[in-house]
Amino acid sequence: MTKTNSHKPKTSTQNKKVKDSGAKLIFGDPILCAQFLRGYTDIELLKDVQPEDIEDVTDRFISVWQEERDSDTVKKIHLKNQQDIDTLYLITLIEHQTKVDYDMSFRILRYIVLILTDYAAEAEKKQAGCTALKGFRYPPVLPIVFYDGDRNWTAAKNFQERTALSDLLGEYIPNFQYLVVPLSRYSNQELIEKEDELSLIMLIDKLRSSAEFHELAEIPDDYLEKISRDSPESLLKLIAKIIAAFL
Repeated sequence: MTKTNSHKPKTSTQNKKVKDSGAKLIFGDPILCAQFLRGYTDIELLKDVQPEDIEDVTDRFISVWQEERDSDTVKKIHLKNQQDIDTLYLITLIEHQTKVDYDMSFRILRYIVLILTDYAAEAEKKQAGCTALKGFRYPPVLPIVFYDGDRNWTAAKNFQERTALSDLLGEYIPNFQYLVVPLSRYSNQELIEKEDELSLIMLIDKLRSSAEFHELAEIPDDYLEKISRDSPESLLKLIAKIIAAFL
């Protein structure tokens, strides 16, 4: 009996990690990541991003994250038809917790510094002293928080709002804002109309109790048929794994 009880806390932790890992699979897959950027961010620069434009570089940074974040990812987005720079870094953070993380802006600031430090180091390897040149430019870093909680996201999105005396010293304080994409913003019908693989995952993620499963009856047969017909088998298997984790 004692042995059984000792396993309960561990099981709870594993369940949380399973959902985090399931969310990471979404952004780990270039097809699903591209669908998210095109359909959920409303950023013109990313409206035509394709899976082949996305390179996962999470492993370069995961060992130096200050805390364990199984669902955080970092991508290099290769931009087209941009004269100044051809790379955009994407940070995606998935929040499942019911409580809003009010320190999100500082966490993202640390991530941005790590990414740009790494970028500068790589640039210096190719051309020593280049970062000190007038024409050197750092790449943009786009931080996105995907939030599937029920409550409104009420944390400050701009780091200046987390800094004292920003009304007096604002121009000397780091000024950036992260993008929040709340799942609750989308109705089931809006997701169904997207008719892509990611929308099906979102529909499942929205379920909060077994009583809500009746809502799946609203999904048209042709919606599921189109997804299964047009999707590669490898992606369908991945979707099944993600849905299993969320459920």
